[in-house]
Amino acid sequence: MFFKNKNKNEIDLEQHEQLEYAHARVKQKKKLYNHFVFFLIGGVFAFLANKILKYDEQHNWYLWVILIWGGIFVLHFINVFITQEFMGKEWERGQREKLVAKQKKKIAEIQKEIDTDFPLTNINKKKDPWEEPLP
Repeated sequence: MFFKNKNKNEIDLEQHEQLEYAHARVKQKKKLYNHFVFFLIGGVFAFLANKILKYDEQHNWYLWVILIWGGIFVLHFINVFITQEFMGKEWERGQREKLVAKQKKKIAEIQKEIDTDFPLTNINKKKDPWEEPLP
């Protein structure tokens, strides 16, 4: 009543980016939790196959499976919870801005080189129709 009628569907760009980032983080964490559940199920299955079903019983290969898979899980955990904190959205934005600045600098250098090597003469310049004298 006293407030401006603002469309609730309108979300400014920053809020949209925050929502996308939150959505991506939730997906990452969900994948990590799924990985952990599969790791547990796979480890139990490997143990049962090796010891209970007596598949290649003379070797304890299930330990290698659990060790390698556990290492991969630890790397996944580090990627989700540690690396993302240091190399998150702000880091990506900074890197993007650095690259854009670098490209703009190179374009300016190339343009300057072209202007010095091939200067525009009056013949090559675009003529402004408003500057021409009237007949």
